[in-house]
Amino acid sequence: MIALLASLDFSLPLTNPVIIFALVLFIILFAPIIFSKIKVPHIIGLIIAGVLVGPHGFNLLKRDTSIVLFGTVGLLYIMFLAGLEIDLAEFKKNRKKIFVFGVLTFLLPLICGTLAAYYILGYSFLSSLLLASMFSTHTLVAYPIASKYGVIRNRAVAMAVGGTMITDTVALLLLAAISGMAKEQVSPAFWVQLGLSSIVFVCIVLFLFPVIIRWFFKKFDDSVSQYVFVLGMVFLASFLAEAAGIEAIIGAFFSGLVLNRFVPHTSALMNRINFVGNALFIPFFLISVGMLVDVKVLVKGLGAAKVAAVIIVVALITKYVAAWATQKIFKLTATEGKMLFGLSASHAAATLAIILVGYNIIIGETATGEPIRLLDEDVLNGTILLILVSCGVGSFVTEKAAKKLALQENEQVPEIEDGENKEKILISLAYAEIATDMVDLGVLLKPKKSSLPLYGLHIVDDAVEGSNAAGKGKKILEKSVSHAAASENILTPLMRYDSSISNGIVYTIKEQQVTDIVIGLHKNADQKVFFGEVAENIIRRIYQTIYVYKPAQPFNTLKRMIVAVPPNAETEPGFIHWLQKITLLSKESGMKVGFYGTDTTLAAIQSVTQRENSNLQAAYNEFSNWDDFLIFTRELNTNDLFIIISSRKGYNSYLPQFNKLPYYLTNYFGKLSYIILYPEQLETGINMSDIQQADGKLIETLSEQIGAINKAGKYLKKLWKK
Repeated sequence: MIALLASLDFSLPLTNPVIIFALVLFIILFAPIIFSKIKVPHIIGLIIAGVLVGPHGFNLLKRDTSIVLFGTVGLLYIMFLAGLEIDLAEFKKNRKKIFVFGVLTFLLPLICGTLAAYYILGYSFLSSLLLASMFSTHTLVAYPIASKYGVIRNRAVAMAVGGTMITDTVALLLLAAISGMAKEQVSPAFWVQLGLSSIVFVCIVLFLFPVIIRWFFKKFDDSVSQYVFVLGMVFLASFLAEAAGIEAIIGAFFSGLVLNRFVPHTSALMNRINFVGNALFIPFFLISVGMLVDVKVLVKGLGAAKVAAVIIVVALITKYVAAWATQKIFKLTATEGKMLFGLSASHAAATLAIILVGYNIIIGETATGEPIRLLDEDVLNGTILLILVSCGVGSFVTEKAAKKLALQENEQVPEIEDGENKEKILISLAYAEIATDMVDLGVLLKPKKSSLPLYGLHIVDDAVEGSNAAGKGKKILEKSVSHAAASENILTPLMRYDSSISNGIVYTIKEQQVTDIVIGLHKNADQKVFFGEVAENIIRRIYQTIYVYKPAQPFNTLKRMIVAVPPNAETEPGFIHWLQKITLLSKESGMKVGFYGTDTTLAAIQSVTQRENSNLQAAYNEFSNWDDFLIFTRELNTNDLFIIISSRKGYNSYLPQFNKLPYYLTNYFGKLSYIILYPEQLETGINMSDIQQADGKLIETLSEQIGAINKAGKYLKKLWKK
């Protein structure tokens, strides 16, 4: 054993790849645990760990190409996640705020930094301008903290992410101009080439990438293949950005924006993306940042200390003033202002790129032959210290603000939470080929903050002998449970034996007090036998919300929802509930919604969405002639989801034209994904326009009593016939 150990090379820095990787993994594991004990954000723990093991610490690890590679991947991953997780509706809604914040957080550091470098540090104008452009940038080092506390959809986070894109893009363009001026290479042709290449890059990513992504997700549903494909698209976009002459982080962010619509936030794929990034790539980046820091520069002379002090003070104060001014201009809360500052305070990637470029530009030589650099070694060392201090300040401020925002969001939804927690979603899993599609829809319908599980039900017909029905059902349930677990959702499997499949489903719904039922359209559906006996019995006997779903392609490849709403749909008791579900589907999937209905119904829909401040991206179109139902063939495209709000016979919103739906859907909409939605209705068919203000419990009791009377009446009628 001793001889084996003696044969290993333990000289510093370590060179054995197995030992290096093991050491990094243990740092990723224990640094957050140790620093959390002293209330220090885990991000700072990883950076400090990088300082200790790096070449300026105990020299355990060398910042070689492997560390740089993983660190670069981690940085691009952060920018990719920022684009992937951002709420696009919130992003568009706050685009003016984002622009103003981006301009402020760029110009204030640029102006103040240039003046400080020119008058206090005595650098030339070009050197001062380049140094100040470094102040203007910031890196979303603290973004994982906001993600951990679940506040990434807050407007302050959206503004910080958007501001990062503005500042880093303009700063890196300024870097290209200044370096070209220093080398006397800037010409009109340079700007034309940069502009054209940037336009080509944007067009490829925004218009060609979605076509490729949608095609891949339609053809391949393997989880590993999908993750590798997503990662490949991120780095392809990053490479194209570099080829266009702009920074790779811009490409990573744009790829995140494009993939935002294809990766639902509650999906298994999103869970895998977050897991791998937070477990491996992002910690590698933070450790690599720490390995750059050399705290010994403070004792190398007053020059380095003076430059470091000016850089740190100016960078932090100007970022704080920009966040504070934005908060006051747009009347954000104090906590949102702190979140803006926390996310924009950290300097790392773009900052280091600017300084290294300036350090490597030689503009002359001294009398002794020493090179005169555009930015000297004092600036380089001061910038390294800025990275450590700014990342520390940004992480502390972000964590404190994120905690407050998370508490405020929880306090704002107690009443909704109570109502949502009563919701129970049952997914009828009859067909193996669409089981995962059914689970995906159920997961999207589930309230995000609800801790209640989904229910997956498979009925075994015990009248069928000599078949392996139970074994097939078990496999369907196991597959569905695994698929739900991949997105961190619990699916409770229920297998029931019954001589009547519809009875089994109905009794399970009543036993479990289910509020929403998802049923797959049976595989032999045609215009004569469309729903099938099972679905028809459930629709006739169950008065909760029912979704009859026919998936033609994966849910995440759909672009838009078209919702056909019958007249008087607003008078049904389940109106608000199904509208909330459609809003939730739109928000989680990133799809826009087009409502078609009468003016009265559309006004009611708008009233509800505005009252609940749902930020629903919706268009409202007048439609009342259900005899002309085929007009939707002109409105619908291949990648649309068609939702038809139907009704049980004898209720306010029921239309005779519903009888023709099987013919229309089978013959004209067979290649589309669609949902036929039956809203919650009272068992008695009471006209809700007369009792809209009635107490919910009274209605429920009344419904039960009248239902019992109806049953008794039917029984007496049978006796009379006998």
